[in-house]
Amino acid sequence: MKQYLLLAVSALFLQGCQTSKEDIKEQPLKMIEQIDFSHVKINDNFWSPRLSKHVSATLPVCIDQIENQTGRIRNFENAAKGEGEHSGIFFDDSDVYKALEGMAYSLINNPDPELEKKADEWIDKFAAAQRPDGYINTFYTLTGLDKRWTNMDKHEMYCAGHMIEAGVAYYQATGKRKLLDVCIRMADHMMSQFGPGKRHWVPGHEEIELALVKLYQTTQEQKYLDFAYWLLEERGHGHGTMGGEGKWDPVYYQDIVPVRRLTDISGHAVRCMYLYCGMADVAALKQDTGYIAAMDRLWDDVVLRNMYITGGIGSSRDNEGFTEDYDLPNRDAYCETCASVGMVLWNQRMNQFTGDSKYIDVLERSMYNGALAGISLTGDRFFYVNPLESKGDHHRQEWYGCACCPSQLSRFLPSIGSYIYATSENALWVNLYIGNTTQAAIDGTEITIQQETDYPWDGSVKLTVSPQKAIQKEIRLRIPGWCQNYTLSVNGEQLDAPQEKGYAVINDWQSGDVITLDMDMPVEVVAADPLVKENLGKRAIQRGPLVYCMEEVDNPSHFDQTELNSNSVFQTSFNSNLLNGVEIIQANNGQQSTTFIPYYAWDNRKPGKMKVWVDYKEEE
Repeated sequence: MKQYLLLAVSALFLQGCQTSKEDIKEQPLKMIEQIDFSHVKINDNFWSPRLSKHVSATLPVCIDQIENQTGRIRNFENAAKGEGEHSGIFFDDSDVYKALEGMAYSLINNPDPELEKKADEWIDKFAAAQRPDGYINTFYTLTGLDKRWTNMDKHEMYCAGHMIEAGVAYYQATGKRKLLDVCIRMADHMMSQFGPGKRHWVPGHEEIELALVKLYQTTQEQKYLDFAYWLLEERGHGHGTMGGEGKWDPVYYQDIVPVRRLTDISGHAVRCMYLYCGMADVAALKQDTGYIAAMDRLWDDVVLRNMYITGGIGSSRDNEGFTEDYDLPNRDAYCETCASVGMVLWNQRMNQFTGDSKYIDVLERSMYNGALAGISLTGDRFFYVNPLESKGDHHRQEWYGCACCPSQLSRFLPSIGSYIYATSENALWVNLYIGNTTQAAIDGTEITIQQETDYPWDGSVKLTVSPQKAIQKEIRLRIPGWCQNYTLSVNGEQLDAPQEKGYAVINDWQSGDVITLDMDMPVEVVAADPLVKENLGKRAIQRGPLVYCMEEVDNPSHFDQTELNSNSVFQTSFNSNLLNGVEIIQANNGQQSTTFIPYYAWDNRKPGKMKVWVDYKEEE
């Protein structure tokens, strides 16, 4: 990462492009499988209120905007009739699909007959809008089917990908396959047009690739995995074209070289994240170590040279993405919310290949800062762009003309339970510290995991693992990169457990043992990489996984004159009446006292200025 110096630089061990059949059988590339959030019941002072707001505020806002405030659902109704105008942007179908995916995820842990009825109504409209040949896209249905599949940047496959993700999610949530069948017909239609011996196609906005993998995993139809692989392999061979509208920019569209030769992130940030997720999913199933080597190089480039301290990526408003290494402006930072969610998705996949905690460190950073800032504490206002400094004129909105971020959050929040635990042949992995009770089958044995914690405010975690019968697995607890000191105990007796790739490894444990991890959580003063010119002479404040900022509302008399120095003293205290309860940091430099709040919570009170990076002076 360009600005954050505490992350260790290391490389994946999986290199090369060739793997023997024997190696494939003995050493699958994907060594870890996550425990799905459907098995996880979150009971946590930090996350439970947010999940409650997702049900009571976020989903209702999305539904109201889609049905009443915009023409998104009406586009499907008009497409079914074959008459009427298309309203909005050509990719607006995707917002409806993402909101439906969020509804499906909510139904898994919060059954609601009325919400399910609403979802069924939408699905009926989707099915009615599908053409006899399987094609579904309201923009082209209403503006001219003769123009379909003529412009690679018109998001036809992008919309199809989000529909497939929603269809798979709703099938898993309810067992109903009406939308899944719509998705299958659309996928088959696309494969009738494109593939080996047919037309070339480079999707201008990636997403279809990872969705096709989900369709393969649900249907066990190999052709969908093969099509995802073919689409990835289409890139970097000069096949990209705008179809007569505009100029195809290979850098912007990740089409400059074949994906297995990629070394640097470029172009549009969200498209990159979806591309890398698709590459990871296909690599795991196709045993393609060449893809893994490429993602190893890309991860270093993203995290070490192109990521903000918040876990946000994409510095430029012009291309919603990247310019040059270490170009990380604060006030003009783009840091699209969708890109931060993409960082969570990608880094979780990277961890599955290696069992290296550095990927979960980045996942956690992006989740608690870059992504969580994208939604208000009330759950009904959203950021598209997440700068690290504001003059007081940047505020969340209840919706956007391009509403990818609200609908993205509607599907991300209810799925956070998927990032807490994972299993491998030899271990149970504890990746995130969130209060929960989890019941799942591991190696055919029912197991209950209970986690109690006040994280991220406190570094103490209590874990109880109770399998019905003994299982021969280690327990691996992630020691976050920010944690310099910790103690680990089993049933009150301190344990000196070995560490491997950032995990404390417990080999000797019995069912019902109480494992306690106590992590010191001091205030950290973080310096940027000197190559980030924007932050020379500045420092940022972090505590645990949370990046902090200062707002004018807390520091009205000296906001513009605030300065930290090497003698600054920091005090922390929890204020239950502020911003739904936050740990605040008071910085005293001998002349002034400055209040810092978690970055995710800014712009939830009186409008005013904000900044993460603060002037700093070394004292003699």
